[in-house]
Amino acid sequence: MTRPSPLDALRFSFGTLTVLPVRVTRWDRAAARGGMLAAPLAGAVVGLAAAVAGGVLTALGAAPLLAAAGAVAVPAALTRGLHLDGLADTADGLGSGKPAPEALRIMKQSDIGPFGVVVLVLVLLGQAAALSGAYGHGWVYGGVAAVLAAVAGRAAMTLACRPGVPAARPGGLGAAVAEAVPLRAALFVAAACVLLSGAAGLPFGGITALRTAVAALLGLLAAECLLRRCVRRFSGVTGDVFGALCEVGATSALLPLALR
Repeated sequence: MTRPSPLDALRFSFGTLTVLPVRVTRWDRAAARGGMLAAPLAGAVVGLAAAVAGGVLTALGAAPLLAAAGAVAVPAALTRGLHLDGLADTADGLGSGKPAPEALRIMKQSDIGPFGVVVLVLVLLGQAAALSGAYGHGWVYGGVAAVLAAVAGRAAMTLACRPGVPAARPGGLGAAVAEAVPLRAALFVAAACVLLSGAAGLPFGGITALRTAVAALLGLLAAECLLRRCVRRFSGVTGDVFGALCEVGATSALLPLALR
C-alpha cells in the first residue's frame, strides 16, 4: 500500500467533515490518520467562512445577535448539519437509559427524540448568545471567536481518534477513524491549537491571549468529558459521537470568549 500524500489527507478531511466539493480518493487507515490530523484545518476554513458571514452582516449594520446568527448558520450549512445531527443522536442515545446495543440503535434512527431536540436547541442558543457577546466587542474579535471555536471543535475530534478509544460498531466514519491517530500526534495537534489560539488573542492586548488559549483548552476538556462518557456508555465511538464532540467543543470554547 502506498503512503498517502498530504493531498490525500486533506481530501479525506474536507471530504468527510465538510460538504465542500472535494472527492475522497483514499479510504483506508493511513488516509484516515492524515485526514483526522488535518481536521483542525477543515475547522479553520469553516470558521473563516463563519467569520466572513458575521463580518459582512456587521458591515451592513446588523446587530451583534444577527451577526452571530449568521456565523452560527454557516458551519451548519457547510457540514449539512451533520455534526448537529450527531449531537442530537448522541443526546438521544445517552438519555435513553437503554443498554448499549439498543442505545446505538436509537442513535441510528433518522428521527430525533426529546433529548436530542432539547440539547440541539440549547447548544445552538448557546453558540448564538456567546458569539453575540463576542461580536459586541467588534467584528474582528467576533470573527476570531468563530474561527477559534471551529478549530477547537475539530481538534477534539482529532484527540478522539487516539488509541484506546475503539469504535462502538463496525462501519461508518467512526469505525474508519477510531484509533487511527497516534497519541503523540493527537496531543501535538491539541497543544498546537491551544498555543495558536493564544497567539490569536495577542493583537487585542490585555489578558485576551490567555482568554483565547483557555477557551481552546476548555473546548477540548469539555469534549473529552463527553468522549469518556460515550465510551463508557456505548463501549466506543460512532460518527454521531464525533459530531457531538465537535459541537460541544466549539460551544464550550465560545463561552470564555463571550465574557471578555
